[in-house]
Amino acid sequence: MSKIILSADRTCDIGQELQEKYSVNLISYSITLNDKKYMDSVDIFPDDLYAAFRKDGTLPKTSAINPAEYVEYFKPWVDEGYEVIHITLSSAITSSYQSCLLAAEELPGVHIIDSKNVSSAIALLVIEAGERIAKGLPAAQIVEEVSALRSKSHCSFVLETLEFMKAGGRCSGVAALAAGVLGLKVCIEVNNETGELRASKKYRGNMDKVLAQYVREQFEKYPEINPEHMYITHSGVPEERLAAVKKQVEETGIFKNIYTSRASCTISTHCGPGTLGVLFLEK
Repeated sequence: MSKIILSADRTCDIGQELQEKYSVNLISYSITLNDKKYMDSVDIFPDDLYAAFRKDGTLPKTSAINPAEYVEYFKPWVDEGYEVIHITLSSAITSSYQSCLLAAEELPGVHIIDSKNVSSAIALLVIEAGERIAKGLPAAQIVEEVSALRSKSHCSFVLETLEFMKAGGRCSGVAALAAGVLGLKVCIEVNNETGELRASKKYRGNMDKVLAQYVREQFEKYPEINPEHMYITHSGVPEERLAAVKKQVEETGIFKNIYTSRASCTISTHCGPGTLGVLFLEK
């Protein structure tokens, strides 16, 4: 039986408990803030970014992982005779996937999966891979089966503010102002065929009421939900709000395992604080 290393970009937001359970290795994106370079969720965290933005309007820059960094990361395992399964952030929003492919061309036994997704929707694929590794399946079969699950993945999240989207050039000032004046909360969904992000719906009202409606609609939209695992992932929300959403999810009786996760800097710098989403797979 082949020895397999399971790996992912740190943007999968899997959480420490499940990272340890499935022996997941993570590689970080770099974050540049005030001309100083940091490693995402290693020596800089989302609250640091928010503090810098509030202080002087500074928005950090995130950098994709380059081929040389991936080679350096994978090579020790390859040299020890391991195969590696690595799952990346969606190729539609970063060049890291292409960099990862280039690295894999130099290293035998490195298998790359484009998640076509973001945040904990990637973690759901990582979990599926980890469970197959535990069963002793060969790497090629695991890659094929997990890749097939991408079209079953559903990732969406509601933004409390468009301020960070505006600062990062992903939303016009007019749109952000209009949303603020009208009290609109924008829902972003990931297209699980292309990996692209799109605004799917605008909600009106305070965030607590919006989230209750959003969660209910997400589960009504997909009647054949896989009950094994789901994530509630956020970029920094009040504990009582997170608890209310978790209680609502629990009351559906759908899921056996409900995880909560805090989004990484790479994700949080674009969506800003207050964002929350539910992420799950269909059968």
